[in-house]
Amino acid sequence: FAGPDNGRVSWSPDGKWIAFTRGDDPKYSAYHLNKLALVPADGSAPAHVVTAALDRPVSSPRFTADGKAVLATIADDRSDELVRIDVADGRVERLIDGKRAVSGYSALPDGRVAALVSTPDRPPEVFAIDAGSAGRASPRQLSHQNDSLFAELQLASVDGQTSRSKDGTEVHSLLYRPAGAAAGTPLPLLVYIHGGPNSQDAYRCDFDRQFFAANGYAVLAVNYRGSSGRGSAYQKAIFADWGNKEVLDLVGAVDEAVRSGVADPERLGIGGWSYGGILTDYTIATTPRFKAAVSGAGSALQLAMYGTDQYV
Repeated sequence: FAGPDNGRVSWSPDGKWIAFTRGDDPKYSAYHLNKLALVPADGSAPAHVVTAALDRPVSSPRFTADGKAVLATIADDRSDELVRIDVADGRVERLIDGKRAVSGYSALPDGRVAALVSTPDRPPEVFAIDAGSAGRASPRQLSHQNDSLFAELQLASVDGQTSRSKDGTEVHSLLYRPAGAAAGTPLPLLVYIHGGPNSQDAYRCDFDRQFFAANGYAVLAVNYRGSSGRGSAYQKAIFADWGNKEVLDLVGAVDEAVRSGVADPERLGIGGWSYGGILTDYTIATTPRFKAAVSGAGSALQLAMYGTDQYV
């Protein structure tokens, strides 16, 4: 296999199998959709991909105590989920319901699982997950590190937005509205672009966007083409074609925010970090509609990156 194999690996309880994640063709290094793979520990057979039918990236695989399944996290359309994957048939069972983001987990031999779980209105806390039950479970909160602070705060509402780009592509975003904002009154809007490009904005607590919303701005987080969580084709759509489809997606999402009455078309700002900075440059070079822009750690002249880019 020419592409990358990734660790940390996980050994089956009987020591006969190793679980790891397998990437993609090397040319798609910025758009890998990692899949769960297994290989005999003695090297007696080649590795085989377990989640070939799952069009979502898999990370952090760990065998369950009985060796019949692997726990892992997946990115799925604005959620980061904890799942159980059957090693025999690749069947995927989601263990947590709702608009949440799992950033890490730990499993014990008796089946108990602890996970770091965030929601749009709370930073990560430790939750217990009953990974031994059938179907999705309601996580049980164990830590309350942030309760006292967040009880004092008024937070923005965070809702999903669906828009159509100029070429007809459906794009999913998160829209932050300031607490107490009057319905029907257009707000100044900031488009805050994630980097990567192979990452996604998800239903997790985001300090920057909450901070801007607390100062009266609506904030739009767009999962443009190239983002993870919408499948391999969606990620690879921008391969060797930067600054084209992503800009269509960003502009289309802004158009939807204006059409719905959330955003004031005369008070638009845009910015981002890394690939978000690159897209800021591409967008303001495409349309003059934004009154202000901040390009963080971006690159405006791609030829100048040759031989100096940290990823070489």
